[in-house]
Amino acid sequence: MFVGRTDELDTLSDALARAEAGEPQALLLGGEAGVGKTRLVEEFATAAGRRDAVVAVGGCVEIGADGLPFAPFSTALRALRDALPEEFAAAGAGQEEELARLLPELGEATSSRHDEQGIARLFELTVRLLERVAAEHPVVLVLEDLHWADASTRHLLAYLFRTLRTGRLLVLATYRSDDIHRRHPLRPLLAELDRLRTVRRLELARFTREEVARQIAGILAAEPDPAQVDDIFERSDGNAFFVEELAVAACEGCCTGLTDSLRDLLLVRVETLPESAQRVARVVAEGGSTVEYRLIAAVARLTEDDLIEALRAAVGANILTVTPDGDGYRFRHALVREAVADDLLPGERSRLNRRYAEALEADPALVPADAHMMRLASYWYHAHDAARALPAVLDASVVARRRHAYSEQLRLLERAMELWDSAPEEVRCALRPFDCTEVPPSCGRDQATTPLRYLDLMAEASVAGRFGGERERALKIIKRALRLLEDEPDPLRAAWFWVQRSHLVQAQARGDGWQELATAQELVRGLPPSEVHAEVLAHVASWRMLHQPGPDAFAAAERAVQYARMVGAREIELHARLTLGGLMIDAGDTESGFAEMFHVKEDALREGVRGVAGRAFVNLPSALQAVGRSRESVPLLREGIAFTRRFGLVDTEAWVWGNFSDSLYALGQWDEAADAAANALRTRHSVKPQGSGALRLAHLALARGELADAARHLATAGARYGSHDPTPQQSLRVARVAIGVAAAEGRIHDARAELSRALDSGFPPGTHRYAWPLLLAAATAEADARALPAAAADRAGILDRLHETVRKLTIGAPLWGAYERWIRAELHRAVGTDTPDTWSEVVTAFECLDRPYDLARVRHRLAQALLTEGGEDERDRAVELLRLAGAVADHLGARPLADAVARLARRARLTLTLPHARLRSRGGTPIPRQALIPADPAEALGLTSRERDVLRLVSAGRTNRQIAEELFISPKTASVHVSNILSKLGVSGRGEAAAVAHRLGLFPAEPLTAPTAG
Repeated sequence: MFVGRTDELDTLSDALARAEAGEPQALLLGGEAGVGKTRLVEEFATAAGRRDAVVAVGGCVEIGADGLPFAPFSTALRALRDALPEEFAAAGAGQEEELARLLPELGEATSSRHDEQGIARLFELTVRLLERVAAEHPVVLVLEDLHWADASTRHLLAYLFRTLRTGRLLVLATYRSDDIHRRHPLRPLLAELDRLRTVRRLELARFTREEVARQIAGILAAEPDPAQVDDIFERSDGNAFFVEELAVAACEGCCTGLTDSLRDLLLVRVETLPESAQRVARVVAEGGSTVEYRLIAAVARLTEDDLIEALRAAVGANILTVTPDGDGYRFRHALVREAVADDLLPGERSRLNRRYAEALEADPALVPADAHMMRLASYWYHAHDAARALPAVLDASVVARRRHAYSEQLRLLERAMELWDSAPEEVRCALRPFDCTEVPPSCGRDQATTPLRYLDLMAEASVAGRFGGERERALKIIKRALRLLEDEPDPLRAAWFWVQRSHLVQAQARGDGWQELATAQELVRGLPPSEVHAEVLAHVASWRMLHQPGPDAFAAAERAVQYARMVGAREIELHARLTLGGLMIDAGDTESGFAEMFHVKEDALREGVRGVAGRAFVNLPSALQAVGRSRESVPLLREGIAFTRRFGLVDTEAWVWGNFSDSLYALGQWDEAADAAANALRTRHSVKPQGSGALRLAHLALARGELADAARHLATAGARYGSHDPTPQQSLRVARVAIGVAAAEGRIHDARAELSRALDSGFPPGTHRYAWPLLLAAATAEADARALPAAAADRAGILDRLHETVRKLTIGAPLWGAYERWIRAELHRAVGTDTPDTWSEVVTAFECLDRPYDLARVRHRLAQALLTEGGEDERDRAVELLRLAGAVADHLGARPLADAVARLARRARLTLTLPHARLRSRGGTPIPRQALIPADPAEALGLTSRERDVLRLVSAGRTNRQIAEELFISPKTASVHVSNILSKLGVSGRGEAAAVAHRLGLFPAEPLTAPTAG
């Protein structure tokens, strides 16, 4: 009989209803051991199945106090694949190699060189797989026993809860609340998830006396004696499992000898079993939370008939139960297993673990292939046999690494370091370096013949710690390694450790990492070319490009390319060539630099070097945008988004979205730019890419006059970027927006302080792309503040510094030349010496560029100068300039510019209203599209450019999800756009909207592409 839990079932049913409506749900179910979590989940799963939901259950597997990496996700995904094979195959198409790390049946996981984004890539692809499978079918994903979860499972669950946004999916995870002590690893995760508004947490309370009475009645099939209910309720304190044990004990007449110890209560029924059944129970208790039948037979060493009789007795007594797949056995309740395991003697425990290990070595097929190495390592370790445990632990660490279970890999490597001195020398000498090690083989050793060294373990452990987010542990290991290398000098190995330390110092916000890189560079100076040497130089070049661009960075990049080619380090060569191409552009060799970057991108894509390809999709469009070639960057950025999404390059995708926002902003597509920036900000792996999204939103809000939002986003960007590792591409962009916000709020002295800090730091080669917009913001602020008495002080000095800085900056691109003219015009305006000729040059410069907002701004300034002249011809020209500038400002929602245009028109008593026909042409000459979006039926209906894109796809019959995928927005945003369109068109449905679009001829000949996955 299922007792109570009405409120909890209602909560779960409500969550399922929300999930069925397309709003994914996440719930945590906690409660002490025995309180009834599993029974509640089973009851809910049955109800969900009656509502045609697919229920996929996976539990954390404990083996000798070790969790199996990703065990609950692997089991649940396997169940999901069995239930929806076609949908699962379609959702995971193209990503089988990566997803095989969780589900080996999909193929063999790639063993390519790993990177820091590897685990984030796996997590992102897993979330997308679940979202796609649950797009059409309601799915309930149940993950049980989180208190046993390995670190990788906890990280994946946290990622899933944070990023799940679409799909008819409900995720329900359970854990024992009484096991979560102050230092339990699950505790920080629960605290983190509690802060998420999307996660609900349920705590199962113990039964009341009335519920205990109903439970006992169900067990005994009769109304219990009230005194018996009182006794059991008092002794069990309402714990459902203990109620059952006490009720059964009373029914069987064996309660008289019980003590008050709950442990004795759990053991008493085991002790009533036949001796052979007790022996089997002890074997199963030490084997793990679930043990396969054939493995039990190999360890118990009973005849088949005796084993079956023993198992029958244990199952009949409700001590053991058959696993759902029918291949093994587990204790009906983990509390009984723990009591039986705790009752084993130390020698008995070691002997059982040895038997398990020997059985697995003799026949690996006794357990699933994906669990074999991990379980063998655990059994040998707990058998306290260092000679057998060390090789097994190292083999298991390689398996963990291939699955991106870096936290488990680190724990196993730490065990290997613990076992190292205890293992016989002949065992250590027989070990070979790892096949997939991050430590390059050219550290002066032949991996085929040279034994594994203790330093190899430390190197592998430091990388595992860095990739798995265990950075403090990794730093400690590197510190110990460098201390050992002081006694046994090995410059290449030491240089490699210093490079790793540089990564960690930057990741931990403890510095910019240069001191560590400089030490590594000194260690390899004068040594023959090697992979380590090439890697050090490549990192030095990359660091200098970001922090101190110039000749030193160029020289390091050139040597890195040369050395990488000499030793055949292709990935390092491609990274260095990409850096070199960017430095060539910064040095003025623009076309050669772009050619090199395009070649690297194509080479990386062709050779499958995804890390370099992803970086190319960030750096190449950024360089194009920097020199004013924004329209060229857009198709590259779209390709980059598709590429990074396909391969789960989460951080890289965020950087691409940030650059996409820049290009769309420059091209006058501000709604789309805001969506792109929001996508960058939503990325949840690393914080710096989120900073790029926040900064773009701040810049956009500033241009639209939303100062409070601009200040808020600017603060977010500053927090995400941090202050430990300032780079010009971040600090100068932040300063530019900060100057704009301060000036717009009338804080001219704060704006000057920001400018002074930037000028004091200087603008070395490579930073000009960020310097020109910053100087323009400062010059504009000074010109706007000309009439403020408070701004008179120090103005001359500020203007002189601006003049001097502009004079020294490189004008290596048409955009930079246009900025130079604009800044000089603003400086003239700041002292009242600007003329129509001054601004005409600026307008002419921007008319050649694809930047409608910038062109509108300088047209407004030219109109202002013309009206100051006062002639009739000048007034006519000013009217048209203001109409063009105002139309663009209105279209973009640039309120400050629109207000400035309106104020100027009012002061000059001008009328700007003009029929659409005259807005289209001037003397028969079409107005450039970038200057003014032509009037058309969509504009007349008040549709924005994004709503027009959505309407085009609605007319083609796309669903909200397909629209979201094609336009790179969320389904919720697509739904909002569709609702707005229906309202503006005055129709009630999508079909009517499509009919109106067809009748008006909005999309007469636009080819439609099929929606793409991802």
